[in-house]
Amino acid sequence: MNPELAGTDRADGVDGATRADQTDQTDQNIGDAPGQPSAAALRRTPLHDCHLELGGRMVAFAGWEMPVQYAGVIEEHRAVRTAAGLFDVSHMGEIRVRGAGAEALLQRLTPNDVARLRPGRAHYSGLLTERGTYLDDLLVYRLGDDDFLAVVNASNTARDFEWMAAAGAADCQVIDESPLHALLALQGPRALDILAPVAGLSGGGDLAAIRYYGFGKGEVAGRPALISRTGYTGEDGFELYLAPEDAPEVWRRLLAAGAAHGLVPAGLGARDTLRLEAAMTLYGHEIDLTTTPYEAGLDWVVKLDKGDFVGREALLAQRAQGIRRNLVGFEVPGRGIARQGHAVLAEGQPVGTVTSGTWSPTLGKALGMAYVPPELAAPGTWLTLDVRGRSVSAVVVGLPFYRRPGGP
Repeated sequence: MNPELAGTDRADGVDGATRADQTDQTDQNIGDAPGQPSAAALRRTPLHDCHLELGGRMVAFAGWEMPVQYAGVIEEHRAVRTAAGLFDVSHMGEIRVRGAGAEALLQRLTPNDVARLRPGRAHYSGLLTERGTYLDDLLVYRLGDDDFLAVVNASNTARDFEWMAAAGAADCQVIDESPLHALLALQGPRALDILAPVAGLSGGGDLAAIRYYGFGKGEVAGRPALISRTGYTGEDGFELYLAPEDAPEVWRRLLAAGAAHGLVPAGLGARDTLRLEAAMTLYGHEIDLTTTPYEAGLDWVVKLDKGDFVGREALLAQRAQGIRRNLVGFEVPGRGIARQGHAVLAEGQPVGTVTSGTWSPTLGKALGMAYVPPELAAPGTWLTLDVRGRSVSAVVVGLPFYRRPGGP
């Protein structure tokens, strides 16, 4: 995939060579894996025509045709940080798990404690292998006592569904409900101001009362919706689950309602730079079938005291032995942007690997994440990165790179 972003986005104070690196990195972070279907075989979300109307630049992503940008990645990124952006994330997968055995199944398949979730609450978790590594990461919504919705990555939906269904029991159903949902993400500090006039909760509840990782049923622009206060940008915001046929009208109504607040449509490029500033892991980059929650700094999702679950024994062993690599954040004081796969060097030899990297529009510097040995993981440690055969100095910094004022 090559959206050819060169010349469309410019970061203030960034020279031409760095802009070229930045453009290449945006492509790298959201590019297709080898073997993706041809353009004719790509799936389209219910909002495809809306993207074309707005001049969205469409690219192949996880088997879908998706907008990488509209006006430009940096402009969209900055709009989300200062006002709001509207994303189409309808390519995500939704798997329903319901029945008397639903909680027990999810307790067995995920490391976080599903029993602690009340109806109306969601949490972040993972689907792990017996080795304690990631099959995928996901959100788990508790819709009712025996009713859950698992939201998984687009590229892994079929595999995740098969994994979960194979582990199911007679007292619960596992259903791929992805075709029943469109998903919009309204993100940014003005998100509530934009959404509140056109949306409401069933029973007259206040949208502002929805806590982070809370949700409720209601309506948006007169259309039924599940309204969730979640997101993938590091900002306040909402994710809206809708019937596919209702999504275009809601999309257009939100853009109209938000125009006075600075709302813009935003694509995959800004989604990636925003999540990286917030140090949110991306499957296929920071986490995959070779990485565990402990290595990725996601140990807070592992609740060893809840009882047995897939991967628990491997994680217990890893915790006892100590991990051999840590995911760290780094900044590049000089020129050069590292990208996924670039080596981290010590005494001229590779000792780690960059997982993601970009030019940060918010912070005005190059940054990224990488796996390194524990002895190189402390903030303030200097690293050497191999960026296209050139040695680039970087320094380890604490994560996240960006945290919104007053945010969780």
